[in-house]
Amino acid sequence: MAKPVDIGSKRLISLAPNAWVQWVTGNSQVRASQLLDAEFQWISRESDVIVKASSPQHQEFLILNELQLRYDQNMPQRMRNYVALAEEKYNLSAYPVLINILPPPTTVTIENCYDSEFMGLKARQDYRVINLWEVEAELVLEQPLPPLFPFVPILKGGGSESKLRSAVQALRADQTLNQLEPLLAFFASFVLEIPLIQQIMRWDMTVLRESPWYQEILQEGLAQGIEQGIEQGIEQGIQQGVAQGIEQGIQQGVAQGIEQGIEQGIEQGIQQERRGSLERILKLRFSEIPSEISVRIQALTLEQLEELMATALTVNSLDEFIQDLPN
Repeated sequence: MAKPVDIGSKRLISLAPNAWVQWVTGNSQVRASQLLDAEFQWISRESDVIVKASSPQHQEFLILNELQLRYDQNMPQRMRNYVALAEEKYNLSAYPVLINILPPPTTVTIENCYDSEFMGLKARQDYRVINLWEVEAELVLEQPLPPLFPFVPILKGGGSESKLRSAVQALRADQTLNQLEPLLAFFASFVLEIPLIQQIMRWDMTVLRESPWYQEILQEGLAQGIEQGIEQGIEQGIQQGVAQGIEQGIQQGVAQGIEQGIEQGIEQGIQQERRGSLERILKLRFSEIPSEISVRIQALTLEQLEELMATALTVNSLDEFIQDLPN
């Protein structure tokens, strides 16, 4: 079996660690010495990358990198916890950085610190925020900054054919970077037509599926969908079990009902997750989708949903997707 291609956060930063730490800190004297283990007890996320760095002024310290597909409103507290765990584990001061890949809804405010007060006691944790849509694509290509090459299409001024071709050329110029081409194609699909992308570069879904950001888009609603499905299933199962229990015994009926409900709930949850993932892909590519399309999606089977998720990533327009949508 072929080894899965690593196109996650740690792999990206490892391509040019010195350039990366200088970029996130804004300090040309910072040097990266080692990528450290970002796993803590009970906590392990692919988006967390710890770099041990140093500078003449600050000596050795940690750079905590948190790459997020979209900003999460729980991020301030998470960054506070992240800093505390890292500083305790490695006994070094930390410079935390949050990198947001895609912009959140306009109603969401991106915070750059954790700030709380309880019974007169205050807690605060600052961290640097970098929003990729505010980063100039031209500067990334000129510096160069290889870890950001796959994101060029969604950077400021990067959503053009010429910029995509420049990014492809930069990746192909270095053998260590060519595995990132499918990830570049994925982010290009947010701003350019699929046929144009396919003319310029390769679109490898096998490699793309290894990306944690692709997985996040597909699985973001999985936990919620399964959880809701289980809860609904348990409730339905208890009701069914109680009804059966009138004849067979309430205790036995409830037990059977719960078991059946959990099975039904998991199945319903997976189907609900697929519906949510499909709608998220459509919204990411084509902005808002008409309510009637959402209604039609709700009526699809699990098999139909899985087929249409691949379609949603390759069609050129929402109208083209609607043509493939079962009546």
